[in-house]
Amino acid sequence: MQKLDDLIQQLTPEVYAALRQAVELGKWPNGQALTDEQKALCMEGVIRYEAVHQVPETQRVGYVAPKPPKSQPCDHEPIHILNPDA
Repeated sequence: MQKLDDLIQQLTPEVYAALRQAVELGKWPNGQALTDEQKALCMEGVIRYEAVHQVPETQRVGYVAPKPPKSQPCDHEPIHILNPDA
Protein backbone atom coordinates (compact mmCIF):
# COMPACT_ATOMS: atom_id res chain seq x y z
CA MET A 1 0.00 0.00 0.00
CA GLN A 2 2.91 2.34 0.55
CA LYS A 3 3.61 2.48 -3.20
CA LEU A 4 -0.03 3.32 -3.89
CA ASP A 5 0.03 6.04 -1.23
CA ASP A 6 3.21 7.46 -2.80
CA LEU A 7 1.53 7.46 -6.22
CA ILE A 8 -1.54 9.23 -4.85
CA GLN A 9 0.72 11.90 -3.30
CA GLN A 10 2.21 12.57 -6.74
CA LEU A 11 -1.08 12.83 -8.67
CA THR A 12 -1.61 16.25 -10.16
CA PRO A 13 -4.98 17.98 -9.88
CA GLU A 14 -5.36 17.49 -13.65
CA VAL A 15 -4.90 13.71 -13.39
CA TYR A 16 -7.28 13.59 -10.43
CA ALA A 17 -9.89 15.52 -12.44
CA ALA A 18 -9.45 13.14 -15.40
CA LEU A 19 -9.88 10.08 -13.15
CA ARG A 20 -12.92 11.60 -11.50
CA GLN A 21 -14.50 12.43 -14.84
CA ALA A 22 -13.79 8.92 -16.11
CA VAL A 23 -15.58 7.45 -13.09
CA GLU A 24 -18.50 9.87 -13.45
CA LEU A 25 -18.97 9.21 -17.17
CA GLY A 26 -17.88 5.57 -17.23
CA LYS A 27 -15.48 6.21 -20.09
CA TRP A 28 -12.07 7.61 -20.86
CA PRO A 29 -11.68 11.00 -22.60
CA ASN A 30 -11.26 9.13 -25.93
CA GLY A 31 -14.71 7.59 -25.47
CA GLN A 32 -13.57 4.06 -24.62
CA ALA A 33 -15.64 2.53 -21.83
CA LEU A 34 -13.95 1.72 -18.53
CA THR A 35 -13.85 -1.92 -17.53
CA ASP A 36 -15.21 -2.85 -14.11
CA GLU A 37 -11.64 -3.21 -12.85
CA GLN A 38 -10.68 0.22 -14.22
CA LYS A 39 -13.74 1.80 -12.58
CA ALA A 40 -12.83 0.27 -9.24
CA LEU A 41 -9.18 1.36 -9.48
CA CYS A 42 -10.06 4.87 -10.61
CA MET A 43 -12.62 5.23 -7.83
CA GLU A 44 -10.10 4.06 -5.26
CA GLY A 45 -7.58 6.56 -6.60
CA VAL A 46 -10.11 9.40 -6.49
CA ILE A 47 -11.20 8.57 -2.94
CA ARG A 48 -7.59 8.30 -1.72
CA TYR A 49 -6.61 11.54 -3.50
CA GLU A 50 -9.49 13.39 -1.84
CA ALA A 51 -8.53 12.07 1.59
CA VAL A 52 -4.79 12.73 1.22
CA HIS A 53 -5.26 16.20 -0.28
CA GLN A 54 -8.00 17.10 2.19
CA VAL A 55 -10.63 17.91 -0.42
CA PRO A 56 -13.61 19.38 1.47
CA GLU A 57 -16.28 16.78 2.16
CA THR A 58 -18.88 18.73 0.19
CA GLN A 59 -16.68 18.55 -2.93
CA ARG A 60 -15.87 14.84 -2.71
CA VAL A 61 -17.17 12.34 -5.20
CA GLY A 62 -20.41 10.77 -4.03
CA TYR A 63 -21.23 13.53 -1.56
CA VAL A 64 -24.94 13.87 -0.89
CA ALA A 65 -26.05 16.94 1.02
CA PRO A 66 -28.13 16.20 4.11
CA LYS A 67 -31.82 16.98 3.92
CA PRO A 68 -32.72 20.18 5.69
CA PRO A 69 -34.69 19.63 8.88
CA LYS A 70 -38.43 20.08 8.69
CA SER A 71 -39.21 23.54 9.87
CA GLN A 72 -42.60 23.61 11.55
CA PRO A 73 -45.28 20.97 11.69
CA CYS A 74 -48.07 21.54 9.22
CA ASP A 75 -50.98 23.30 10.95
CA HIS A 76 -53.50 23.10 8.15
CA GLU A 77 -55.61 20.36 6.65
CA PRO A 78 -54.16 18.44 3.70
CA ILE A 79 -55.69 19.00 0.29
CA HIS A 80 -58.03 16.22 -0.83
CA ILE A 81 -58.27 15.65 -4.56
CA LEU A 82 -61.70 14.52 -5.61
CA ASN A 83 -62.00 11.87 -8.27
CA PRO A 84 -64.57 13.13 -10.82
CA ASP A 85 -65.24 9.52 -11.91
CA ALA A 86 -66.29 8.41 -8.43
